[in-house]
Amino acid sequence: MKTSVPYRTEAGAALAPAAAPITAGERVDAARWPDVARRPRGSAARTAATRLLVQRALAALPLRVALGDAPATGAEGPLLRVHDPYAFFRRIGTDGLIGFGESYMAGEWDTDELVGALTVLASHLTSLVPRPLQRLRGAWAHRRPRAQRNTPEGARENIHRHYDLSNDLFALFLDRTMTYSSALFPRRPAGWSDLAGAQHRKIDRLLDLAGVGEGTRLLEIGTGWGELALRAAARGARVVTVTLSHEQRALALARIAQAGYADRVSVELCDYRQVTGVHDAVVSVEMIEAVGEEYWPVYFETLERLLAPGGRIALQAITMPHDRMRATRTTYTWIHKYIFPGGLIPSVQAIEECAAPAGLRVKENDGFGGHYAETLRLWRERFTEQPTTVAALGFDGVFRRMWEFYLAYSEAGFRAGYLDVRQLLLTRAATTARNGDPR
Repeated sequence: MKTSVPYRTEAGAALAPAAAPITAGERVDAARWPDVARRPRGSAARTAATRLLVQRALAALPLRVALGDAPATGAEGPLLRVHDPYAFFRRIGTDGLIGFGESYMAGEWDTDELVGALTVLASHLTSLVPRPLQRLRGAWAHRRPRAQRNTPEGARENIHRHYDLSNDLFALFLDRTMTYSSALFPRRPAGWSDLAGAQHRKIDRLLDLAGVGEGTRLLEIGTGWGELALRAAARGARVVTVTLSHEQRALALARIAQAGYADRVSVELCDYRQVTGVHDAVVSVEMIEAVGEEYWPVYFETLERLLAPGGRIALQAITMPHDRMRATRTTYTWIHKYIFPGGLIPSVQAIEECAAPAGLRVKENDGFGGHYAETLRLWRERFTEQPTTVAALGFDGVFRRMWEFYLAYSEAGFRAGYLDVRQLLLTRAATTARNGDPR
């Protein structure tokens, strides 16, 4: 049964008093945002120790910090102004970076340059926590809830929580192609008018990598809102594209029909593990991040099973350094709690290691993380320009701060080099099929 999408506020809903107002006259809906509306339990001693550690860490960074009414410390960098220091340190002391994000959602801190401040933090992420405490990470870091495992049922719920929020919401900040992945710009910095063309440039490069042309039997894992399927159909391909999002499928079907490609494109509400058939090419854009480490072997085995002899697989994947992936692979983060439940960003090494047992090898590997930072900047600016429209869709002030933080947090990761995005070509490593027939 389809559950309600979180974070939407119905007209006339009662609001509970917030820990701190997020804007003048606005309160936090405690039913929607229980962990934002109430401050976490935490001892005064732990809060005081956290304050000491965090202040010491921030003092070593190119940031200016103002706690309450005290004058700002630091001589350079973005200004981080903490309106409620006790709540800020208490949340961090109890919930780490989850608390840091929730404190922003609650309006307990602000900055004159959100991306700049988060980029500074992302650039120094490995040195913010003293090494002795890093060894004790398991004692204080939250573990991922089992409910977010990407079983077939769990994957449907995880996808629903993000991609079924509202097509109208995504249309507010995405360009006319409705493409929700990194663009590839011919030049940077870019303007809004450049984004649609840069998305087509990215899609066309992936289709070229997969060898998609007239008569190609193409499988797309992760439909989005249908733009890649449309571009492939325009080349003469026959496309099967699969998604778990009801909202995305509905709009993709409408766009495909409007373009006159309903006879060439089939949009299935289907888990990738349930796909059948043989396909000349497989393309998947920024979907592996939602698979979950536990299921990466199954994912690559599925790709190999569905690929025709001589076929090609083109993936676009967000990646992180292998050592950071290993250090954080079981940690429950703010992104998991509020944005992408159940996901894990892989490293290139992890992709190679999981693909190899399935008989696949990475033949091409191109990165363009700076282009994702630019894409996210354009999305963020577009989103923050329209608070009234977002509110009219039923999303409250906490959601708006959450979404702004998510976009800025992601942009900062790419600007700092903590994250990258890559296009990868995979082919079969073996020269014979499992039954001994040549391939």
